[in-house]
Amino acid sequence: MKQKIEEQAESLLLNNYEKYYRLAYSYAKNESDALDIVQESAYKVLKDIKKLKDQSLLSTWIYRIVINTSIDFLRKRNNETVSIYDLEIPHEDQYQDDDPKEMIAFLNEEERTIVILKFFEDLKLEEIADALNMNVNTVKTRLYRALKKIRVTLETEHV
Repeated sequence: MKQKIEEQAESLLLNNYEKYYRLAYSYAKNESDALDIVQESAYKVLKDIKKLKDQSLLSTWIYRIVINTSIDFLRKRNNETVSIYDLEIPHEDQYQDDDPKEMIAFLNEEERTIVILKFFEDLKLEEIADALNMNVNTVKTRLYRALKKIRVTLETEHV
């Protein structure tokens, strides 16, 4: 049993490496630091896999570790409190004239994290709730609030 969960974790880490890298990059804002974060996260996952009580949460548990490792890395580097307000999202132009980074820059920390995990990392609401240790209804509420803020901002800018 123990061997199987370790193999699943290794498989997830390898198969989703680019997603974890993008998430780490959104915090670190440079390639070298993002690579360090993903490597440290993978180490933590494999070291602490025994602590995971519910194996069905493995995927979201790994996301949580990448997020926490990213924040810890930035705190150590900057020796200050870091929030998700400083995210940079390294994605292709999915919106022709609107930069996705600018579209979510004004959201609060939780709203921005939820939007990134939902729309940039394609996680389900349940997975986001698990990764952020929130109730699914809370995630839904904050997601809809964030989307409304984005819509209002876009409508105001394009009038």
